[in-house]
Amino acid sequence: MTSLQHVNPTVKGIRESAHSGLQSLAAHVTQEIAQGVQKPFKEVIDISSGDPHKAGMKPISFVRQVLAVCLHPELLGNTTLPWDVRLRAQRLLEVCDGGSVGSYTDSSGIPHVRQSIAEFIMRRDVGVHSHAKDVFISAGSQRGLLVILKLLASGEGDTQTGVLTPRPCPHTLPTLLDDAGVALVPYQLMEDRGWAVDLSELHRALKCDRGGCNPRAIYISNPGTPTGHVQDWKSIEEVIRFAAAERLLLLVDEVYQDSVYGQGKEFISFKRVLFEMGKEYSGTVQMVSLHSLSSACMGECGLRAGYMELVNMDPEVTHFVDTMLCTDISSPVTGQLALDLMVNPPRPGDPSYDTYTQEILLIQATLSQNAQRAHEFLNDLPGMSSQPAKGGIYLYPRLHLPSEIIEKAKKLEVEAGVLYCQMLLKEEGVFLGAGCQNGETTGNHYLRLCILVPAETLEEVLARLASFHLRLMDTCPYPDRGVKGRDIRDTL
Repeated sequence: MTSLQHVNPTVKGIRESAHSGLQSLAAHVTQEIAQGVQKPFKEVIDISSGDPHKAGMKPISFVRQVLAVCLHPELLGNTTLPWDVRLRAQRLLEVCDGGSVGSYTDSSGIPHVRQSIAEFIMRRDVGVHSHAKDVFISAGSQRGLLVILKLLASGEGDTQTGVLTPRPCPHTLPTLLDDAGVALVPYQLMEDRGWAVDLSELHRALKCDRGGCNPRAIYISNPGTPTGHVQDWKSIEEVIRFAAAERLLLLVDEVYQDSVYGQGKEFISFKRVLFEMGKEYSGTVQMVSLHSLSSACMGECGLRAGYMELVNMDPEVTHFVDTMLCTDISSPVTGQLALDLMVNPPRPGDPSYDTYTQEILLIQATLSQNAQRAHEFLNDLPGMSSQPAKGGIYLYPRLHLPSEIIEKAKKLEVEAGVLYCQMLLKEEGVFLGAGCQNGETTGNHYLRLCILVPAETLEEVLARLASFHLRLMDTCPYPDRGVKGRDIRDTL
C-alpha cells in the first residue's frame, strides 16, 4: 500500500458522488466561520440529505426514554418515568444476552425483534403472512441492500450482473452498486407525470442493456427518493408482472412508508399487492423489501439499524445472507431495540400513547406543510420548476439555468447543478444536494432538498435560496423569467 497502484482496483473504480465534494466544501465553510472569517451568514444549514435530527427535528420521547433505561438499567426504579417505558425497557433487556445492550446478538438480529417486525408486517399488510426467519436486521437498510447485491454480483463485461435503477435515484445508490460490483441499468422516471414509473420505459431500459450486461434485479423506492412519487396499486402490479416476466429480483426500498401525505394517496406495500395477485405471482416472484430507523417519523439515522424481509427466497440462499451479515458480527443493539419500538409503539391506554401520537402527528403535519410550502415557493422562482411531492422527505426541483452558468461549469469541468450548489453554499451558507446522478448525461439539472426540517428552518433556507437565485438571474438573465422574479421579491 505504498502507492495508489497497490489499492484494490474495484475500490478505485467506485465513482465519487458529487455529494462528497459538497460535503467537503460545507465542512470548509463551517471551519472558516469557527475561525472568525466574516460571512453574510452565521452557520451553514444542511438540508442536502435525510438527517432530520441534524436539521433540528425532535426525537420521539418514548423511543429515547426506553433506550435511556436500557442503557442505564438503574432507571428501572425511577417512578418519574411512565410505567410502560420501564416495563418495555425491562422486557427488551431480558432478550439481550446478559441483560445488557453491550452484548453481541445473533448476526441476523435479536430473535424477539425479528418476531416483532414480522408481526408488524402482518398488521400492515392486512394479514399477509410474515415469518421471523425471513426477516434480517442489518446496520441500516443500505447495509442489507449491499449484502443482497453482493450475493447477486457475478461476471464481467456482457455477463456482469446488472440492476435496473431509477433515474433519479438515491444519491448513495450508484456508489453502492459500484461497491458490490454490479452494473447500473438506468430507467427514467416520468417527470411530467409526477415522476411516475412507466412500464414501457422499463422494457426499453431492459432491451437496451441486454447486450451490455446481465440484468438480474430491479430497484424501486416507494415512496420515491428523491422524487416524492407514490405508486398506486395498478403501478405496483405492473412492476410485479414485469419482474415476473423478465425473471428479475425485486429490490423494494420502502423506508418512507410512514410519510405519505399527497391527497388521495396511501402507502401500499409491494408484498401486499404481490400476495393478492394469486399463486402464479405470490409463490414465484422473489422480493426483498427494506425499511429502517431512518424513516420520517423515527429519524434515528445515527442508530444504524434497518431490516429486510426476503420473499420466496431459496433457504440455501438465505443461509448466505446470514453468512454475509456475520462479517458485521451483529448490528448495533440500541438500533435493534429502537426497531422494536418503531414497529410496536405504545397502544391506546398506555401512559405514553397520547404523547407518542401527538409527536408523530406533529412530524407528519410539518412534513406535509413543508412539502406544499416549498413546492409553491420554488415554482414561483424564475428558472425553477418542481413537481409536487406526494410522500417521502424530499423535493426534487429542476433548474433551468442560464447558458452562462452552463458554459462556466463546462470550463470548470463540473456539472452545472453542482456549480450552482457550490455557489449557493459559499454565498448563502445553504447546503442543498445536486440532483445529478453518477454518469448522468441527460443535460437536465436538479436540486435535492430535504423538507423534513422545522418550519422556521425551511423559511430561512427558502429566503437565502431566493436571494441567491434572484441575484444569479439578474447577473445572467433567464429568457422566461417574466414576472416571477418580481413576485417572489414581494414575499421575502
